[in-house]
Amino acid sequence: MLLRPGVLTRAQLEAACGQPVLDKDAVQAIGSAPCASGTLESHYAPNAKVRLMGAGAMQTALDLLGADAAHIAVYARTILRIQSPIVLYRRMPDDALAAAQQLFSVLRSFDAQGVRLIWVENLPASTEWDGVRDRLGRAAAS
Repeated sequence: MLLRPGVLTRAQLEAACGQPVLDKDAVQAIGSAPCASGTLESHYAPNAKVRLMGAGAMQTALDLLGADAAHIAVYARTILRIQSPIVLYRRMPDDALAAAQQLFSVLRSFDAQGVRLIWVENLPASTEWDGVRDRLGRAAAS
């Protein structure tokens, strides 16, 4: 039973198990309590507000704010022009596994530096990004 997406894709799990993998809808039929802490809607949420954005929208917002941007952190695969020296920027790896490995460390680091907003570039739609997408969705839920 797949409680939440992770590093292994559904296809990889099914190949290893030799049978179809049930999804979280089947879990909800069992009961209302989460079977794993990672299945809570807002699990892994940092103190700062997390917003998922396209790279173009992110660049436009940074351009409009210019040097006035404050308390903002950016985590993106796309290289952006950041005009404010106080915007924190961290380049997200292009590889889903590497991004998954550093995601929470990056979010905690931004939190520790006192940002109020964390803008994260939307992720590719491919299945290898499902686990990272799930965790970011939960981080943005609060």
